Amino acid sequence: MESKDKFFQRKSTLNCRGKILSLDTPLVMGILNVTPDSFYANSRLASINEVLQRAEIMLREGADILDIGGYSSRPGATDISPDEELDRLIPAIEAIVQAFPEAILSVDTFRAKVTEASIAAGAHIINDIGGGTLDEAMFETVARLQVPYILMHMRGTPQTMNSLTDYEDLVLEIIDELQAKVAGLKKLGVHDIILDPGFGFAKTVEQNFELMRRLEELRILELPLLVGVSRKSMTYKFLGIDQSEALAGTIALNTIALGKGADILRVHDVKETKQTIQLYTKATH
Repeated sequence: MESKDKFFQRKSTLNCRGKILSLDTPLVMGILNVTPDSFYANSRLASINEVLQRAEIMLREGADILDIGGYSSRPGATDISPDEELDRLIPAIEAIVQAFPEAILSVDTFRAKVTEASIAAGAHIINDIGGGTLDEAMFETVARLQVPYILMHMRGTPQTMNSLTDYEDLVLEIIDELQAKVAGLKKLGVHDIILDPGFGFAKTVEQNFELMRRLEELRILELPLLVGVSRKSMTYKFLGIDQSEALAGTIALNTIALGKGADILRVHDVKETKQTIQLYTKATH
């Protein structure tokens, strides 16, 4: 095991516009949705007051990063214009930056225009579900802004991805598709790249479980790994329960992900995830 760890030398810090984030211990990314149609109803925030209240709770509970999204990427979600996305995002970003100036803020967007405005408003990280495929200007924009970039694997769009689940070898194809994009990003001078294999995006429930079983194979790319399985269908559909009952299943999957090399867990439930990481770290080190 020791030699394996030495072979996979991953980057151990992220430079978030001058704020250095250490990856020596797994991080918690709390989800803030300023959308009326996010897949998990309890995560929808309808006003700036609600955003600030949720942000305060998450930071108090130990969130290392807040991830704010103004475009619902659930399967079959309604497409909205960049301007509408910005109308949702920018006031929320500005309010969080003013109220919690030390908070590290990620923006969940696949659009270069939204990226540009979000970083100008005070955000630090871009979390792109499209992995650069939904806006050809995204890679160049992130390179110019010099911010950490979360590169997620997806095929198609949120509206079409459920029909694009044919793979000969799921994990090898994910690695190949991510590797090609990593090469492009590095050529442009992007220094901080985080990989997200995209649980639930252009993948069936069964494929999500295969991806979890083989997650450590992505370590060959030697980049930090983000896992987002919080209250997703691989939990609630498989168990035949409602999303509101999916916390225990989420914790179970996140614990498995930690054992396979996850560096960042993107979640709705910060306190419970922080406790999971504390116990996992204590029991394994």
